Amino acid sequence: MARKKTTNHAVQKSAMPDAYIAGAGVVEEEKITATLEKNYMPYAMSVIISRALPEIDGFKPSHRKLLYTMYKMNLLTGGLTKSANVVGQTMRLNPHGDSAIYDTMVRLARGNEALLHPYVQSKGNFGKAYSRDMACAASRYTEVKLEPICQELFRDIDKDTVDFVPNYDNTMQEPTLFPATFPTILVNANVGIAVSMASSVCSFNLGEVCETAIAFLKNPKHDILSTLKGPDFPSGGFLYYDETELQKIYDTGRGSVKLRAKWSYNKADNCLEITEIPYSTTIEAIIDKIVECIKQGKLREVSYVRDETGKDGLKIAIDLKRGMVAEKVMQKLFRLTPLQDNYSCNFNILVGGTPKVMGIREILEEWSAFRMECIRRRLHFDLQKKSEKLHTLLGLQKILLDIDKAIRIVRETKEEADVVPNLMIGFGIDEAQAEYVAEIKLRHLNREYILKRTQEIESLQADIVEIQETLVDPKKIKKVIISELKETAKKYGQPRKTLFYYASDIEEETVEEVVPDYPIHLFLSESGYFKKITPASLRMSNEQKLKEDDRIICHLETTNRMELLFFTNQQQVYKTKASEFTETKASVLGDYVPAKLGFSEGEMVAQMLATSDYSGDLLFVFANGKIARVPLQAYFTKTNRKKLQNAYSSKAPLVQILHLPIAETPANIFLRTDGNRAVLLADTLIPQKATRDTQGVQVITLKGKQQVSGAWLLSEEETEQRKKYRIRNIPAAGSLVKDLPDPGQMQLF
Repeated sequence: MARKKTTNHAVQKSAMPDAYIAGAGVVEEEKITATLEKNYMPYAMSVIISRALPEIDGFKPSHRKLLYTMYKMNLLTGGLTKSANVVGQTMRLNPHGDSAIYDTMVRLARGNEALLHPYVQSKGNFGKAYSRDMACAASRYTEVKLEPICQELFRDIDKDTVDFVPNYDNTMQEPTLFPATFPTILVNANVGIAVSMASSVCSFNLGEVCETAIAFLKNPKHDILSTLKGPDFPSGGFLYYDETELQKIYDTGRGSVKLRAKWSYNKADNCLEITEIPYSTTIEAIIDKIVECIKQGKLREVSYVRDETGKDGLKIAIDLKRGMVAEKVMQKLFRLTPLQDNYSCNFNILVGGTPKVMGIREILEEWSAFRMECIRRRLHFDLQKKSEKLHTLLGLQKILLDIDKAIRIVRETKEEADVVPNLMIGFGIDEAQAEYVAEIKLRHLNREYILKRTQEIESLQADIVEIQETLVDPKKIKKVIISELKETAKKYGQPRKTLFYYASDIEEETVEEVVPDYPIHLFLSESGYFKKITPASLRMSNEQKLKEDDRIICHLETTNRMELLFFTNQQQVYKTKASEFTETKASVLGDYVPAKLGFSEGEMVAQMLATSDYSGDLLFVFANGKIARVPLQAYFTKTNRKKLQNAYSSKAPLVQILHLPIAETPANIFLRTDGNRAVLLADTLIPQKATRDTQGVQVITLKGKQQVSGAWLLSEEETEQRKKYRIRNIPAAGSLVKDLPDPGQMQLF
């Protein structure tokens, strides 16, 4: 596949009035794959690497640029400043609009409550992560500074612990990563959508993360689940403790956790009060769903819902109708609304510029390697500084032998530029040592000052030896990391906000739908159109609207709480409830059942039955003269299965399905063939079969190509009229029918 490419060249006509540039306006063929590689791939890679996915230090570039700007503005130790000031300064590193930068700041702020451990201390309205409509104030009104925990992000950042790169206009330097002293990637939630991939890292408790990291550094085969109990979200609530699913997330980095809201029952006001909600939803989404369920009649137990969120925090009040059981209503709300929701985990993290989905153990491995490199670079930096200081102090020690000589050399040197060379010659020291000596103030040229300074030599030498030993021993570096993790956990650790609930806490009893019960008429046409009509509506107009050549094949008088079974021409039965259909009038076509219930292609309704308790038997009358008797209980399912296969035998065409209710006297069945023969028999002659797709027993003997054309259940009066057709044994040939009309379609219920 190729696209046309037009080459345009700007021509200044004033300079070249009659000239033409070669190739101008020529249409060239270019493969679409080449265009994608040249134009789209750089954009995709930029989004993946430089925008949407977090790195091993737990931050996206936008977060890092903002926090580093605040660090350089002395907002770690200084006072609050207007957010607009920070946004403006951040533009030196982040070439995006002020609104994008401010939105990033809002999510990092304590007031927004989006992070388990916020990095930005805030003053003013920063909105709420749990509210879709609660917007933050403009940046000119709010104030910010860095939270104390940011000390752990920037510790030793000025000691060459991480790489620095020029900003976009090459006017200043910015860090590529933060040398965080704890695994920030696991402590705060991070969500990003890139091109063709995404990331969703849930947050964990800081104390548990530090404990797990320490245990992992000591033993790489440590059981992660024993110390890292599960995700911990800033919104609180409850998390379903599914050890199998958690182990899957810890091993693969993918999976989902189930979250529930925290609630209580206010007996005085007869209302449910929701004070903590799942991290993955909002107040507005919950209220909208509850209102929708109320309108659809799925939450008849609830009379009103309102948002009472205020200064005291989140609160949703749900008023109950009189007599409702709070526990049962809450279980229903968990099932129907986002008060119970899932959080999908996808630990897709950039490592060395490459996106990688990792489990917890692999994340800790990468973070440990990164942190060990930070420690090594810091030790190298300290080693260099201490070595330089030791070197200068050794030079100062030599001067201690003859301070008067040093003073005389300086005093007798005519040119200032010759002071350092003369000191080098006089004491046998190098230029750096001589420069240090030359810069000593006159007041410090006394033995006491010089002795105090030279006493540092021993401690410096000991420090240098210790640093050198640590650099070559990974175990000692790990001890440094462990001590920092313990210190961080002690200073900033906090109790879990998200608690656990277990399988034993889940109500096994399903909440029954409150469905109003009233009489209805059900109509089914041959082409599959269904109508539910109330008696009052039917009395006003009973003329049924049907398509051309269509006819009513089933009419039932029943109630709205009945379950309906639609048997099809492909030996399947679809189960639903009468309450699932809306009431209509005789003057409309009604619901098209194959579309409503999702029939397969070419599948049509053969018969409709209604039941409330699945009692009695079904008689399947086939064209080959056989009848199968199956208990209706065979179609009952404990789960809400909508479709059952092998509903009846496929060996012969189905003529009719008859329902035999439980009765004291036998039912009478009348069969008629297209050869004008008929039989009348009691249902006791037909044995019951256990399997649904049984072929049944032969009832009537057919000659040639004759088939059964109809089957009916007869009343006592109709039985008396046809008693001459009664048979005592099966199969039977039946008697010829003379001038006897077929019975009318019987009401089955």
